[in-house]
Amino acid sequence: MLDPGLTRIHPPAAATDAPIKIAVRDLVVHYGGTCALEAVSLDIPAHRVTALIGPSGCGKSTFLRCLNRMNDHIPGARVTGQVTIDGDPIYGSEVDPVVLRRRVGMVFQKSNPFPKSVFDNVAFGPRVHGERDSLCLREIVERTLRQAALWDEVKDRLDRSALELSGGQQQRLCIARALAVEPEVVLMDEPASALDPIATAKIEELIHELKNAYTIVIVTHNMQQAARVSDLTAYFYLGRLVEFGPTERLFTNPVRPETEDYITGRFG
Repeated sequence: MLDPGLTRIHPPAAATDAPIKIAVRDLVVHYGGTCALEAVSLDIPAHRVTALIGPSGCGKSTFLRCLNRMNDHIPGARVTGQVTIDGDPIYGSEVDPVVLRRRVGMVFQKSNPFPKSVFDNVAFGPRVHGERDSLCLREIVERTLRQAALWDEVKDRLDRSALELSGGQQQRLCIARALAVEPEVVLMDEPASALDPIATAKIEELIHELKNAYTIVIVTHNMQQAARVSDLTAYFYLGRLVEFGPTERLFTNPVRPETEDYITGRFG
């Protein structure tokens, strides 16, 4: 059981030589009268994979959505505290959420390709942001499909509907679509939970490759997946950040007994 006195944690930056990409301080989120996140503070380093784990309803997806202001779309949601990316505050009336979401892309739990061609799915974001040159769009589509390890599988059917792809291919297409606007950060909310083991392995391998170019934050219920793909892990419970640190250390020698209870299956 979580120590009821554990209401405010200011963890130090996790042991890493990478610069800090996202800094979160005293982040509090309410949905109406319900507190979903309570005074969360942590530093997310650049070009690393940070996993968020914890039981259902613990606040990890709420935290993820705070990083690109997706909670703005939820009626009654109130966010206080500070989130900065490269030192730039992302909350405030002067910040355009559309511009922010170009910097911080998101891949959802369920693949959601548009009912358009494979090409038009990937080109959608660049077109929204004003790109009209057909040659440039083709270069973007090929580059991002290669980044998503999908090019060889779809290069001969770019004009066919994305809905004809398998579930795993659709999820990689959604990753390519997120990468097409050249974000700095990629958020992933249970990106492999609906996929079979082979497709899941491809997504995990892709995550390993993408961290060389992007900062990645992933929510997962699968602790084995967190252990495989992440450099850092944050354990949430009841809207509180219980522990945050290098993944290997957190899984083999957690500081807090609540974390050990969760990762060993005695709780959650």
